[in-house]
Amino acid sequence: MHRFYISPENWNPNALVLSEGEGHHARDVLRMKRGDRAVLFNGRGREITGEIIDLTKSIIHFRKLQESETPPLRCRITLGQAIPKGKNMDLIVQKAVEIGAVEIAPIISERTIVDLDSKEAEQKREKWQQTAIEAAKQCGQNWLPTLRAPQRLKDFFAHAGVLDLRLIGSLQPDAIHLKKILSDYTDQHGERPQSVLMMVGPEGDFTPAELGLAKTNGCLPITLGPIILRVETAAIYCLSVLSYELM
Repeated sequence: MHRFYISPENWNPNALVLSEGEGHHARDVLRMKRGDRAVLFNGRGREITGEIIDLTKSIIHFRKLQESETPPLRCRITLGQAIPKGKNMDLIVQKAVEIGAVEIAPIISERTIVDLDSKEAEQKREKWQQTAIEAAKQCGQNWLPTLRAPQRLKDFFAHAGVLDLRLIGSLQPDAIHLKKILSDYTDQHGERPQSVLMMVGPEGDFTPAELGLAKTNGCLPITLGPIILRVETAAIYCLSVLSYELM
């Protein structure tokens, strides 16, 4: 059954409407008609199976058949990802949605090739937000991550909020295995962390100054093993391990 996204501000179980992009896709691409059924979700855990009762050129109306709620994952994982070159950020956003990250913070690092002004940063955020929506539609994820606009590392930490555990991937010799860090945390606190920040650097890693800033802000350097991973592989690896260990 096809899935469509309705933003939380437009979510009304008693008046389900698709318009603009989602409506166009259902009506003009999928050729859906009255009586067809679809799954509608709001990215905040709510899902409704609905039946089309009316179509116009601008909107599609659904009748609610069944409603359900998906609870949030046990651990809130935030990915702080230095923006890689090319289209790799699209892949990272897609996989972060599938694995269950609750927040994605694109970071403009010293080694990030692109440099964005505020307008360009917001355009990037909107593009990646659409990538996240498409990923959630495809994989059945009912929780969309918060996707921040790209920002410098110091600005990110200024608004990072409270997190139980902060981690940063590192190629430096002082990096510790993630398994040990999680074990030590459980020993010290008597439970697993409920919120984790995972910082992943750009090609060539974060600079020493950026690593120092991250450590000053409570990030523990972790090793991802003896093989140097590509940026997108490192992000998927970290999120997958954290999801397996903490969800």
